Amino acid sequence: MFALLITLHVISCLVLIMVILLQAGKGGGISETFGGSGGLQQMLGTKASSFLTKATAACAVLFLATSMTLALMSTQRSGSIVEREVTKEEKAIPAATVPSR
Repeated sequence: MFALLITLHVISCLVLIMVILLQAGKGGGISETFGGSGGLQQMLGTKASSFLTKATAACAVLFLATSMTLALMSTQRSGSIVEREVTKEEKAIPAATVPSR
C-alpha cells in the first residue's frame, strides 16, 4: 500500500509540473515556446485554458491528499532502521543477571 501511494504521489508530481508549465502565463510560458504564439490554445481552442486550470486543480488536490496520507502513514510506521536493529539485538540478548550478594 505504501509503495503504491508513493508511486501515485510521484506520478501526480510529474503531471502537476507538466500541466503548470503548459499554461500560458503573463510571459507566454513554455506552451508558446514550442508552439509559436498560440500553441496549445490555438490547437484546442479557448477550452484549453479552462482544461489546464481544471487539470492543475485536480493534480494539486491529488498531490495534497497523497502528501498528507504519506505523512500520516510514515508517523505510524516504526522508527528508523537503526532503532529497529537495536530492538532486535535487545530481544536476542537476554538481560544479564545481576549476582546477588
